[in-house]
Amino acid sequence: MTVPALSSRIKSLLTRAGIDNPEGDAREILCAALGCSPASLMLQEEEVSEEACDKAIKAARRRAAGEPIQYVIGSWSFMGREYHVGKGVLIPRDDTEVVVNEALKLLRPLPRPQIIDLCAGSGIIAVTLEQELKGAGVYAIEKSEEAYRYLTENIKLNHSSVKPVLADVCECFDNFSDGSFDMIISNPPYIRSEEVSALQSEVQYEPRLALDGGKDGYDYYEVIIERWSQKLKKGGMIAFEIGEEQFDHIADLLRDNGYTEIKCYLDIQGLTRAITARFA
Repeated sequence: MTVPALSSRIKSLLTRAGIDNPEGDAREILCAALGCSPASLMLQEEEVSEEACDKAIKAARRRAAGEPIQYVIGSWSFMGREYHVGKGVLIPRDDTEVVVNEALKLLRPLPRPQIIDLCAGSGIIAVTLEQELKGAGVYAIEKSEEAYRYLTENIKLNHSSVKPVLADVCECFDNFSDGSFDMIISNPPYIRSEEVSALQSEVQYEPRLALDGGKDGYDYYEVIIERWSQKLKKGGMIAFEIGEEQFDHIADLLRDNGYTEIKCYLDIQGLTRAITARFA
């Protein structure tokens, strides 16, 4: 089977399954199976090996069954870097660029900033900050053993010096000295428990542990603000990814715990997506 014929077959399979972007997903599947870039894929006309063809069709069937394309191909990019992903770890999303970009702006003026990423997942935040900030020291804390495996893989994949720690952020704060960090950053679970089961079907493949923020969605924000703030240096900063309607409550939590310069940031759709503050 030629590349165009295989592409047509996969697109047809995905279309019949009701996949939203059959052409884009077919391209991702083919590139992964053939080991090529999207640009070079367009130029290929030759016969596909039986092994590559089988690999692509199997991947297409997984996608047609509803599995996220990121899990199907086993990797995804975030801010120009590749990360391994799969069952057991949260999928990298463009939304997270908001908090990362704002953190970079705040940290760039500091020489050798010290950072801790809580609920680190696949490591996209920790690795990006470590790679973009010269001399930065970054810790990444993750509770899930499955997610931690991807975290350590992605640190190696990106030749990063991030220090991974397998631990529960609700319990391990005493393992770090007070006044150690210039920034605490986190994209914690923030979906209300009762809303998790109503999320779109693809999201149901992702680990509940990475989504469920408790009854009101604030469990991890409360723990981090109340138990981790003393780990910041004087004037240190905190940065969170947050949900659409969560800014006011989190801002109140920050004020009650000694934070000032509280700022809200929107994503490209104009929705609340991140918050930063300074520990006074």
